Amino acid sequence: MNSIHLLYIEDDPEIGKWVNETLQDRGYRVTWLTSGEHALEHADSCRLAILDVMLPGLDGFTVGQRLKKQHPNLPILMLSARTSIDDKLQGLEFADDYLTKPFHPDELAARIEVLLRRSGNASPEPLRLRHLLVHERENLIIDQDTGEEILLTGKQFHIFHYLLRHLGQIMTKEQIYEAVWGEPYLEGDKTLMVHIRHLREKIERDPAAPEIIETIRGIGYRVRA
Repeated sequence: MNSIHLLYIEDDPEIGKWVNETLQDRGYRVTWLTSGEHALEHADSCRLAILDVMLPGLDGFTVGQRLKKQHPNLPILMLSARTSIDDKLQGLEFADDYLTKPFHPDELAARIEVLLRRSGNASPEPLRLRHLLVHERENLIIDQDTGEEILLTGKQFHIFHYLLRHLGQIMTKEQIYEAVWGEPYLEGDKTLMVHIRHLREKIERDPAAPEIIETIRGIGYRVRA
């Protein structure tokens, strides 16, 4: 049984009940609060905090900033239906990850596991993706088939890192482009597609039949856990 204690703050009773039960079914101990009023009182005993943005009274951004100030090493995962790049950037100024609603419980669990792994070890276990070993903290990618390091360009690295931060989640072309290039995506622009193609040539066993970076036709891309 997992003894890891999570702090979860969500005022919507239906969503809160579902997430709380999902996490408990996976073995976590969960303290579920419906506002951020007493968040600091519970943070000492928790390994990770999960915050909804839209809360009564203090919003999730304010609660998260206060938690991070008092507990700098506490991983914080923001949950929100807000999908704009401005909201994400505001959340990621202090939070360690930002997950948009709706989301699959497997994705939530994967995000939590990654954050706990990063915070709990000086040298966290590498992420294993098919034939790749990804050492996220060291920005190091090893091809296990050859034992060699895979060297990416700056843009290739940022694209791959962005998809890894949203592991299992389908990210639109607009979201990826705006996050990596910092400017609005123009419909029909092939820049991202070209970079994805070159990235696949480096990390995929068979770039023509990619196993790591999936194309979700008409939407964008996803890296499966």
